[in-house]
Amino acid sequence: MPVFMLDVLPSDSSAAVAGTVHRVETGTVTLDVRDLGPSRGDGVFETIGVVDGHPQALDAHLKRLANSAHLLDLPEPHEAQWRHAITVAAASLSTQRQGGLKIVLTRGVEGTGTPTGWIVASEAAGDFAEREAGIRVITLDRGYTSDVAARAPWLLAGAKTLSYAVNMAALREARRRGADDVVFVSSDGYVMEAPTSTVILRFGDCIVTPRTDIGILPGTSQLSVFAFAEARGLRTEEALVPVGDLTRADAAWLVSSVRLAAPITHVDGADVPVDLELTRAMNAALLAREN
Repeated sequence: MPVFMLDVLPSDSSAAVAGTVHRVETGTVTLDVRDLGPSRGDGVFETIGVVDGHPQALDAHLKRLANSAHLLDLPEPHEAQWRHAITVAAASLSTQRQGGLKIVLTRGVEGTGTPTGWIVASEAAGDFAEREAGIRVITLDRGYTSDVAARAPWLLAGAKTLSYAVNMAALREARRRGADDVVFVSSDGYVMEAPTSTVILRFGDCIVTPRTDIGILPGTSQLSVFAFAEARGLRTEEALVPVGDLTRADAAWLVSSVRLAAPITHVDGADVPVDLELTRAMNAALLAREN
């Protein structure tokens, strides 16, 4: 699992980015325990899929990284430096298997004012059987209403932060209930997102995803799915999605950067139709995307 540390540059720096990214040898100390990322979750991250050595949806991921940094009042990422670092990290992976990159930017060691940045590159552990077999999900209350982003911006809804303890607890709860994953719903009854995925539904010839202004992340793979759908002549829409629509839909998926599109087969034990042909076409398009 190659690790790369960055000498984080200010966004307006004109310094050459070559030489600011360093591969860390196994067993070498990489992180100060006083760093506010691991000690307080005070940082942001992205997970980028890598196929044939190519980091996918890079523009969308960098845009979301910058937005998350803005929401946390972190320094704006130096785009050219992160592009270079991501390219270097992706090149460290075998082209024989799908891989992923976790890119992280934290506030750094408390009191220094210097952010910390790193990338972990890894090969996929499995063969993503769920793309064909599908997944069983449960719905869990996220604990706030759909107006949280406007009403309480300090909760950082819509930022991809390192504070993922709640998301991981939700996945453990799903497994305790015999399911594979979770769909969070707002306390006023609307579909939000999964702990690590975006929700997508099909109603006839329309592909729908929840609106991001309800306090959820904009999905990078969701953007690619919408482009794919529109190319097939399907309509696309961002909407408020009542939780009951999960079982009324003609098909439903959880979509993420590495797993890609996994069809939902059950919601809280109720059957959901699976569109296997569209799922296969969707995943083929996601695997083939250049950006």
